[in-house]
Amino acid sequence: MPIGPIQLLQQATTEQRRTLLAAALGWMLDAFDAMLYALVLTHVMRDLGMSKATSGLLYTLTLLASGMGGVLFGFLADRVGRKRALMLSILTYSICSFASGLSTTVLMLAVFRFILGLGMGGEWNTGATLVAETWPDEFRAKAISMVQSSWAIGFALAALVSGIVLRYANWRYVFFVGILPALITLWIQNRVPESQMWQEHHRLAQDSKRVAEAQQKYDHDSFLRIFGRPYLKSTLALLFLNFFGMFGWWGLFTWLPPYLSLPVEQGGRGFGVMGTTTLLVVLNLCGMFPGYASFGWVADHLGRRRAFMLYTFMAALLVPLYAMARSPGTLLVLGTVVAFFGTGMFSGSGIIASEIFPTRLRARALGFTYNGARTLSSVAPYVIGRVGQARGLSWAFYLCGAGFFLACLMATQLPETKGRSLE
Repeated sequence: MPIGPIQLLQQATTEQRRTLLAAALGWMLDAFDAMLYALVLTHVMRDLGMSKATSGLLYTLTLLASGMGGVLFGFLADRVGRKRALMLSILTYSICSFASGLSTTVLMLAVFRFILGLGMGGEWNTGATLVAETWPDEFRAKAISMVQSSWAIGFALAALVSGIVLRYANWRYVFFVGILPALITLWIQNRVPESQMWQEHHRLAQDSKRVAEAQQKYDHDSFLRIFGRPYLKSTLALLFLNFFGMFGWWGLFTWLPPYLSLPVEQGGRGFGVMGTTTLLVVLNLCGMFPGYASFGWVADHLGRRRAFMLYTFMAALLVPLYAMARSPGTLLVLGTVVAFFGTGMFSGSGIIASEIFPTRLRARALGFTYNGARTLSSVAPYVIGRVGQARGLSWAFYLCGAGFFLACLMATQLPETKGRSLE
């Protein structure tokens, strides 16, 4: 009999609930810090004299760094543990968010956003791996979807905070608020358990007579095996699925706040600060959040591959319609549905990757296929900014729809892993 989120949490152990909460809070606050830039972008462009292309390039640097951070923290999580890597990633993006508010030049801002991207990329795969290794097979998809849904809460919270702060202060104070997520690491340190599955594998390596040689072989094997049989096809399919989906997502949602707030004569929709804030909060809480959360239930019903195909195809169909919308009501309704399908798909990446790759490969494989895709998709904010500057943002958003369609094609190449136990 299907169960809902409340029943799922009731059936979990205390340790499972804590790992889920830690990963969800880390991902929520990752979204909070990452999206603050997009939410104050119009103000930063004016004060630092940035064009749309330069503004997009800075977000490209953040996404480029997130790919590097995913691989870096993946190795770290396999070496020192999921919990420690998760804490370090949160500290990295929180401190650099605060530092972004101190920037007086475009170069300073670019450096801080790049380092922030390292922590941003590291949080996802460490948190998803921790949950995947802690929760039982029958609840794994739903648990990871609940973690992924917290991104929408973080985005909505960022929109709300930035809207309020910008009414009374400038954009620098919005970034200063970004230091607050660092406090969550104190709770993680004291209350969240380490993955027992990782501890057992780590203990075996430590008990080896030749620890250094065993660890070197382990590191070499763990990285290269995702490119060999039987994982190569799945690695590439998941990498490019994430890449095309992220190109569509980052291209659309990086430029959505400026699109809504810029004057109509500059290619925007002319919404005020609070109008933009209200619309974004609704898109996140009524679109993104249920989209993320629902994917696990849909994937358990239809299968992982079909769920991916459904969400990406619907996003590809709806984004061009959204780009043509003009009235506030249509932008709200269509935007909510676009947010549901266009973001919900990303819950599937942690689910299917956890089930494809074994424990010795898992954190690094998740880091490569998800954050490697972030690296590839880092061109999206810049490309959409350049096209938007030349042809208008509405026209540029058609490219985002094409990205989701290509993601749908990649989904057809994935294996079906429903019901598979972790190795």
